[in-house]
Amino acid sequence: MPTFWTRTLIPTARQVPAEAEVPSHQFMLRAGMIRKLGAGMYSYLPLGLRSLHKVAQIIRQEMSRAGAEEVLMPAMIPIELYQQTGRDEAYGDNLFRLRDRHGRTQALGPTHEEIITELVGAYVGSYRSLPLTLYQIQTKFRDEYRPRFGVLRSREFLMKDAYSFHMAVEGSGGLNEIYDSQYQAYCRIFDRCGLKYEIVEAESGPIGGSASHEFMVPSPTGEDLILKSDKGNYAANVEKCEIGHRPADIHALTEPTGALEKVNTPNCPGIEDVSKFMKVKPKNMLKTLVCRAGEQWILAVVRGDHELNEGKLKQALNGEAVTLADETQARADGFAIGFVGPQHAATRNDIMVVVDPDAAQAQFWVTGANEIDHHVKHFNWKRDVLDRIDASRVKVADIRNAHDGDPSPRNDGGILRETRGIEIGHVFKLGDKYTRAMNVTVLDEQNNRFHPIMGCYGIGVNRILAATIESAAGHDENGIVWPASIAPFQVVITPIKYEGRAREVALSLADQLEARGIDVLVDDRDERPGVKFADADLIGVPLRLTVSPRTVQRDSVEIKPRRGEVAETVTLDDLHAWLEAWSAAP
Repeated sequence: MPTFWTRTLIPTARQVPAEAEVPSHQFMLRAGMIRKLGAGMYSYLPLGLRSLHKVAQIIRQEMSRAGAEEVLMPAMIPIELYQQTGRDEAYGDNLFRLRDRHGRTQALGPTHEEIITELVGAYVGSYRSLPLTLYQIQTKFRDEYRPRFGVLRSREFLMKDAYSFHMAVEGSGGLNEIYDSQYQAYCRIFDRCGLKYEIVEAESGPIGGSASHEFMVPSPTGEDLILKSDKGNYAANVEKCEIGHRPADIHALTEPTGALEKVNTPNCPGIEDVSKFMKVKPKNMLKTLVCRAGEQWILAVVRGDHELNEGKLKQALNGEAVTLADETQARADGFAIGFVGPQHAATRNDIMVVVDPDAAQAQFWVTGANEIDHHVKHFNWKRDVLDRIDASRVKVADIRNAHDGDPSPRNDGGILRETRGIEIGHVFKLGDKYTRAMNVTVLDEQNNRFHPIMGCYGIGVNRILAATIESAAGHDENGIVWPASIAPFQVVITPIKYEGRAREVALSLADQLEARGIDVLVDDRDERPGVKFADADLIGVPLRLTVSPRTVQRDSVEIKPRRGEVAETVTLDDLHAWLEAWSAAP
């Protein structure tokens, strides 16, 4: 049964909403796909919901093909589950918290690792039941401080999250095998959705784990920064991106550029402030950040125009948990926050210095003087640090974010280039982080207790819609350009006047197409042709069939693909052959 425009809700708009900053937000509002209810909260109208359902159906088919079974878990979760893994603190203010009438604290789930682990722990007791992969498609919640870009960064969002459980990493049924299976399923899902995407190495973030890949749709409006080698053999997001070899033999540095000179720099705690005050470039300054790893103070040193990467710093410290130090605690322990220099390590024995290769060079340096409102010129690594402390307390390692123009970590002459992307999927190898924290075990073949190993695989369902629109092929000045697989309708039939013979032909065509499994929207409104054509372009239906008095007389129909520049006339007898050829085209 076709859908009639006058019997559904498609409130199109000509004006761009003032709050909509990016194309997907603008066109989803203008096409009547969504309506804003509050900050980061949207109602999905019929067009938007139809596309969501189509994406979800593709996901379900490919998850089934990959051997995953669907479940549905609660959205409201006892806070104790997150407390067991420490993620009540890791998520911080992004975690929605509420109390029920009995005073019990609950959370609205941003993700469900703890809940699926509790579920499996309740029912799976033996290695014979593994591997096991379960997934759900459900609304998630994140208390974004500043929701923006429509459904790209909203407070509630629809996700598919899958979780796999294993006895081993390698071998049949191991984590690597299922990870690869899910990885390939993701490729099939995004291919079927008509998306152009890239796969990049990624950090696991608050979810945790080891190996991790993100699926990104390239877009200038993307919030994620991606770096790719110009040789095409490496890509990673900025949090994960490694940098190729940069020579830095810090122990060979000898000649200072001058005597260490202290300069009063009042009200200049930042790099840019000091740079202007002292008339030096940020690349000639050392940025020293005070960090904490257990009971050890860490001075992480990068060049003034670079940013510290905490994930890389953790890796440089052999995986030890490390965070930026609490400023109050650091000041109380003698650190002049905002004015710290690496030479402070020489004043005490409980400080380790980790320096990025670009900061470990023999050149003119300005850095903090370890005194409020003061910096020093002519800092020298050998004279001011290495000659005064044990060499084991200084380590050179890649600890900064990569930048455009850096050498590729493949060390093959490739250069990293920056681009932006929208994350639509993420796969992780979690290990036993959650089963161990929640004391979930199964019996292995020797009847010993074992913490199962986990994988995690997420897809942003509504993000797929927005990312499709944001991509280069997903919109033009007239509106959305949907791939047929996830378009709310594949065909819109537009009678110039919905009456008489034109009405009969339109309804007959609609019934025939629906019988072939093609979703049809009949524009039965009493509107001018220009309005109907503009709305058809705006909502992005892949194919428009126009029925007019002229085409009716010729037993034909005018066909206009959304991606095409011109319309063509096809006889009704030839229409189905034309549609077959169109459907088969790439």
